Amino acid sequence: MMQKFDEMYTKLPYEFFTHGAQIRDHYKIYDEWLARQPGNMMAKRREEAEMIFRRVGITFAVYGEKDEDGAGTERLIPFDLIPRIIPANEWRSMELGLTQRVTALNRFLHDIYHDQEILKAGLIPREQIEQNAQFRPQMMGIDLPNNVYSQISGIDIVRAPDAKGNGEYYVLEDNLRVPSGVSYMLEDRKMMMRLFPDLFSAHRVAPIAHYPDLLLETLRQSSPATTAEPTVVVLTPGMYNSAYFEHAFLAQQMGVELVEGQDLFVKDNFCYMRTTRGPQRVDVIYRRVDDDFLDPKVFRPGSTLGCAGLLDVYKAGHINICNGVGTGVADDKSIYPYVPKMIEFYLGEKPILNNVPTYMCRNKDELSYVIANMKDLVVKEVHGAGGYGMLVGPAATKAEVEDFKKAVLANPSGYIAQPTLSLSSCPTFVESGIAPRHIDLRPYVLSGKTVQMVPGGLTRVALKEGSLVVNSSQGGGTKDTWILEDDAAAVARVELAAAAEAAAAEEADRIEPAAPKAQSQTQS
Repeated sequence: MMQKFDEMYTKLPYEFFTHGAQIRDHYKIYDEWLARQPGNMMAKRREEAEMIFRRVGITFAVYGEKDEDGAGTERLIPFDLIPRIIPANEWRSMELGLTQRVTALNRFLHDIYHDQEILKAGLIPREQIEQNAQFRPQMMGIDLPNNVYSQISGIDIVRAPDAKGNGEYYVLEDNLRVPSGVSYMLEDRKMMMRLFPDLFSAHRVAPIAHYPDLLLETLRQSSPATTAEPTVVVLTPGMYNSAYFEHAFLAQQMGVELVEGQDLFVKDNFCYMRTTRGPQRVDVIYRRVDDDFLDPKVFRPGSTLGCAGLLDVYKAGHINICNGVGTGVADDKSIYPYVPKMIEFYLGEKPILNNVPTYMCRNKDELSYVIANMKDLVVKEVHGAGGYGMLVGPAATKAEVEDFKKAVLANPSGYIAQPTLSLSSCPTFVESGIAPRHIDLRPYVLSGKTVQMVPGGLTRVALKEGSLVVNSSQGGGTKDTWILEDDAAAVARVELAAAAEAAAAEEADRIEPAAPKAQSQTQS
């Protein structure tokens, strides 16, 4: 029988009111608090949270679904009131592993667009890179600031029991193109602090509200060396994009302009945005638009979401696009199995965070195993995302498995497979009460001159009983993620904040105040 691991309880099924006997140490204060609450409190707080989220407009669009008027469906992402709590020592190890992994991935991206040493060493087959749909030959030889391609990385972490039943963290997926969800991380924390202020008095929860400051700092550090005071913008496909709330939210939180492709133009090898005070030069674009739509002169000719000539400005070193063009080749699921080798090749280190064991269907022996055992495996399209293009064998019907076998046999290189992990569960407030639901975690790793991140990330929860699919597009919800600080972490945070404040003051003394920024014509 497959072992199970719960984040709060030491064994399943839950046995309530055991006076803490089955509660993990870092959840005991929360458990005592929960036991003191009246029976209808959680339901009332959930209604309050939904009302506030709806009023603020924290929604996402579901593509392909229509309401009764034929318009696209806007949904609230379900928010669960029970936090996912991680002790300081576990986070420290995870943080080291994330820093190591993202550093290696950026080294890999720089390498494949320059000397291709890892291909010459034979560690990755050349055709897997050069025939990959996400590989951009236009990027060959282009030098980027700090040699960083993925300034914002969303790394999906899962936990599963080892042979002894202890929870071990694994990397399930790397998201290096336009990782989303960080606005929900921030809004979930604000909501929890609003609904349960007493819980934050009882726990030393590491803060995350400074994420927009870190993001802006990272983007400014990623500017070309053509200006001391870079202008940063957020490029959105527009209000009909599923993550538009997040685009507007992050621009507002950073105090920068939210622009669409029509607001930008290229002149004399520089990029400008149209403003009510005339053109203003742009130095860094935090793009939430896929590669194919960035420049109609180079990629998709009919695109109106990008800016014609943008890639020429990029190649000239007069603008930086974050994340870089061509980063998708490193987060392709067919490249994921090679990340441990990248860590050893570029850093000379063993991976701190392990991959989930992966079968590459492009290899004949592994394909045979996958076909023979598909009912027990999770099979994924290498370009799939959002929970689409995958089969969870144990949850699929015989007909679904047979259909998927045909698809894999028709295009083996388009698929990978992994064992069906027993993902860790966390108590979740559902209609029937408090019950275990499977979760993952997406920390957001920022890479500028250094690698930094806020403690924790976005915990996603599969609300359907037994489901392993946490994606919001598939009905998943979110939880607040608490990293509990110990004394060492608290002291380090205070020292870091003081150093940052001193550096900011020194910078302010050095640079004269800049003129007020012009407003974009497209914004009210």
